[in-house]
Amino acid sequence: MSRPTISEVSALLADLADFRTRGAGSRAELMNRKAELLERIAAAQPDDVEAAEVAAAARARADELTADG
Repeated sequence: MSRPTISEVSALLADLADFRTRGAGSRAELMNRKAELLERIAAAQPDDVEAAEVAAAARARADELTADG
């Protein structure tokens, strides 16, 4: 699993901004992308407990949103 690129993070941030201002996109899909990026960051820093916890919380929320439809 590779670390996310700056362009991947920038694209997610732009999509989140669009969602907040115009309601564009799917909340579940955005949270899934966010969780994936955070998981990749945590995997690249295995000694960083806080990064792993943040990634796990983001994944739980993304899974929750996906289950809700």
